[in-house]
Formats: sequence, structure tokens, C-alpha cells
Amino acid sequence: METCLIIGATGNIGVSAVTAALNSKRNVLAVIRNQNSADKLIKNIGSSEGITFVEADVTSDAGIKGVVDQVRAGKLPAFQHVFSCVGGEYAETPLQEITTAMLRRNMNNSFESNFFAYRDSIGYLLEQNNPISTWTICTGASGDYPLRPLPGMTQGPLFTLATAAARENELTNVRVNELYLALRVEVDEDAIQHGVIKASDFSNVYKLILANTEIRSSRIRVESVDDIKTLRHEKKN
Repeated sequence: METCLIIGATGNIGVSAVTAALNSKRNVLAVIRNQNSADKLIKNIGSSEGITFVEADVTSDAGIKGVVDQVRAGKLPAFQHVFSCVGGEYAETPLQEITTAMLRRNMNNSFESNFFAYRDSIGYLLEQNNPISTWTICTGASGDYPLRPLPGMTQGPLFTLATAAARENELTNVRVNELYLALRVEVDEDAIQHGVIKASDFSNVYKLILANTEIRSSRIRVESVDDIKTLRHEKKN
């Protein structure tokens, strides 16, 4: 059975990715901070069946490398897919009030963590040479429309990361894609309360990405509810 490595598994988008993997009859290797994070994910998913948990600091340049090293050593299950969705603070802080510490913390959380995730997992997928492998990164509209400067500035570099990764893997066994999300998604309980997109509904997007082998080196745009049902994608330039 295939396994998806989910980096950022306990966030709103991470819960959606875990749901998609499980609903498509795949197992999940979920990277979590601690047992409390594991309990939170189980609560939002409704079960721990099919999920292997591994604790790691995704903001560290050794965090994902350590996870992959354990996979190579046979201590954790092999994976064929990676979904990375680590994010920073969704703060409205004006530019002149953003401290150096805030900027560096969010660059680490939003950009560096996703870069580490790619750098330290793509080699494993290439080594396995499995033709069904995928590597997916979730970005968002804040990088294009920085109404909130802090998440906008720290998310923008993810577009470059996604494009470079897509180009580098155009002819490899790994389908690299960017999931560009311009909707607000929350775990089901919160989404119902706030009137936004439920993670369980949004999970259909990753499920379709995994299933459609024709989509590679592309940006998948999710800007309306209709985009959740039918993928709208374009080749990365």
C-alpha cells in the first residue's frame, strides 16, 4: 500500500491532506510536534487507523532529514508521496511594526520549513524511482495579494521554490505540483462555526492530484468551490 508523508499534518490543510490520503486507500506518515499534536489530529480525523506518527521539528534543518533517515533505516514505513503545508502566522501586523524576530520566525516557519521538506525528501523519492511518486506543496494567495504583509512576504518565496522544483523534476519519476489555495479552509468543527470550507471537503483536491497522473510540474488553482470538484491547473513556466 502506498504511503503519503504529510509535513504540517496537524494544521487545517494538513488535516485535509491526511483525510485525502486515507480516503484514497493510502497510509499516512504524519510529522507531528508531540503527542498533543497526535491527539489533535486523531480528534479531527476521527481515527488513528492507517496513520504512523513521527515527532520532528520541521523548522529545523535536521527535522525532515531525521525522518527520512529513519525511513531508510527501516524504522518508519517507506513513502511514495510527500505533501508539504507548513505555514506561519496569519497576522495583520503593519510593515513598520514587524520586528526582526517576527520576520525571521515567520520566514523560518513559512519558507524555510517547506524548503527543508523538499530538499530532504526529494532525494529519497528519486532514489526509489517509483513512477507513481508525487511531491506537492500548498501555497496561497497571500503571496500575490499581501493584505497581511507578514504572511504575504514570507509566502511569496514559496512560488519560486515550487517553480524551481517543478522544472527540476519535469523528466524524473516524481510529479511535483503546487497547490495554490485562495480559499479559507478549516477543520470541520471550526469551518461549520465560521462558515468556511471544511477540510474534509477540501481533501478532494489532493485526492484528485494523487489520482491524475497527467498533472505534473503544474499549479493547481483553488479559488472557488467549483475548483474543489474539478481541478483547474496550468503548467509552470
